[in-house]
Amino acid sequence: MTVEAALSLLVAFAAVTALVTEGVKSFLDSVKCRYITNVVVLVIALTVGCGGTALYYVIAGIPFNALTSVYLALMGVFTWLCAMLGYDKVIQTIAQALKKG
Repeated sequence: MTVEAALSLLVAFAAVTALVTEGVKSFLDSVKCRYITNVVVLVIALTVGCGGTALYYVIAGIPFNALTSVYLALMGVFTWLCAMLGYDKVIQTIAQALKKG
């Protein structure tokens, strides 16, 4: 996998994770379920990141071995970190903008 492909996948996975997280949180709020946001994002990011990377491997014909499995797991963790950073900072910025305005 090239660096360009990895970064493209990471951006796409982080965006999908943020969107799915908002949907899951809305659903959990509607059924009045208590949850920890960071754990919800972690589970979704690992699913999207690892699953998406595995799908990319299959489509690109990349064999599964020890090294690609490590990359697959790291993509899940990196997706989580990117989704958390983006989500928290965007929400914080919007909240601060609404307070000032």
